[in-house]
Amino acid sequence: MARYRTIGIGMDYSPTSKQAVQWTVDHLVRSGDTVILIHVVSGKSDHGEKVLWGDSGSPLIPLYEFMEMNLRVRYGLNPDKEVFSILDTASRDKQIKVLAKVYWGDPREKLCEAVANLKLDSLVVGNRGLGPLKRTLLGSVSNYVVNNITCPVTVVRATSGSKPKTQLNYN
Repeated sequence: MARYRTIGIGMDYSPTSKQAVQWTVDHLVRSGDTVILIHVVSGKSDHGEKVLWGDSGSPLIPLYEFMEMNLRVRYGLNPDKEVFSILDTASRDKQIKVLAKVYWGDPREKLCEAVANLKLDSLVVGNRGLGPLKRTLLGSVSNYVVNNITCPVTVVRATSGSKPKTQLNYN
């Protein structure tokens, strides 16, 4: 009997993070798995929830509650209905559980914390496709995560076509 897995998806609602959601649903999840959307909001934001949950991140929020919340006001997020639609359909069709969690701070550090705290079996992140100079100046979240997380990581890279490329890293 297969063991149920907990799979995290780094989410910023960029085109590549949306592709990461679709890739995860199409290629990784199976019945009984749990998917956790991991949002990291800038540490500079001062939303009320940050005061309550700043160090540990928000409680785990079921997808149906997360879809109904005023996320912009409560957490400073600008959600994408397409992401919710993909996950809502997958939760019914593939019988998976979908949760969300919000952290505040540096995405690189918070994604690493999430892997440990949520006991993730795998993490999927998008790649913004920065060139070498921008990656050096700004830092690459996906590169940092691949080199510092202890679970398998899949980086979904956007391409000019409709099918994303993936890079797997098994630490």
